[in-house]
Amino acid sequence: MLKDKVVEAYQKIQDEICQALASADGGGQFEEEIWTREGGGGGRTRIFQNGNVIEKGGVNFSAVYGKLPEAVKKAFKVENDEFFATGVSIVIHPSNPFVPIIHMNIRYFEMDEQTRWFGGGIDLTPHYVIDEDVRFFHQLLKQTCDEFDASFYPKFKKQADDYFFIKHRNEMRGVGGIFYDRLKPENTGLDWDQLFNFSLGVGNSFIPAYTELIERNRNTEFTAAQQEWQYVRRSRYAEFNLVYDSGTKFGLETNGRIESILMSLPPMAKWIYNHQTTENSAEAATLTKLIKGIDWA
Repeated sequence: MLKDKVVEAYQKIQDEICQALASADGGGQFEEEIWTREGGGGGRTRIFQNGNVIEKGGVNFSAVYGKLPEAVKKAFKVENDEFFATGVSIVIHPSNPFVPIIHMNIRYFEMDEQTRWFGGGIDLTPHYVIDEDVRFFHQLLKQTCDEFDASFYPKFKKQADDYFFIKHRNEMRGVGGIFYDRLKPENTGLDWDQLFNFSLGVGNSFIPAYTELIERNRNTEFTAAQQEWQYVRRSRYAEFNLVYDSGTKFGLETNGRIESILMSLPPMAKWIYNHQTTENSAEAATLTKLIKGIDWA
């Protein structure tokens, strides 16, 4: 069955990413917690804290099943209430403000043979936008998408721009990436095996993307003021995840494990009243690039 293949492959991706991140950090290892969900299924939460590069990071795998709450059924526009969902979810908060926050999620959802799909994405949230780093990131994602369909990157890049938008701030959470949902043969022209391989391709793009960005910026010196700006940007990340993020909502509404769901929140953030950037500063320049539609690739 497809879902069994997906579970095995996603667990392998979790293992490989944890090994690569621990090696890149060089200062510790992930702590693992095995959990079970009341109602069906469970997962492996792996958390890394207070390393050389990673202040807090999570690489989580879950495979859960059971009955969908009414609110989720309405949101998904389905009648059946039996579901299965599996995925890998990653958020890394680095200690150095010149290393960006990164998020990735790959997932598979199934209710029956007619109602199933792949979803996911990967996006970057720099505290300081470094143009060459963002171009590298987007070009790698475009290359991954182009191996399957040349229309994927521009379409999924726009969807990321639209999705990772903090409406009440009128700014993007970061510099985007790709975001997709409900991919199935009927709306992509790819068969299930090709969609499965695309999902794995996105998952396997994480290591080359983020380890490169770590190496480029891990030794950049920073001031207390620059770290303060990092904490302000982290607060925007937290706002998005708590107000808009569909994965957070799904986890909470399906009785998911709270610690695993909220591992995406940063270890330290600041909400400074009416915070204003200095004109012509690096902080002000970063804000000008947190907008939709920039052709980074």
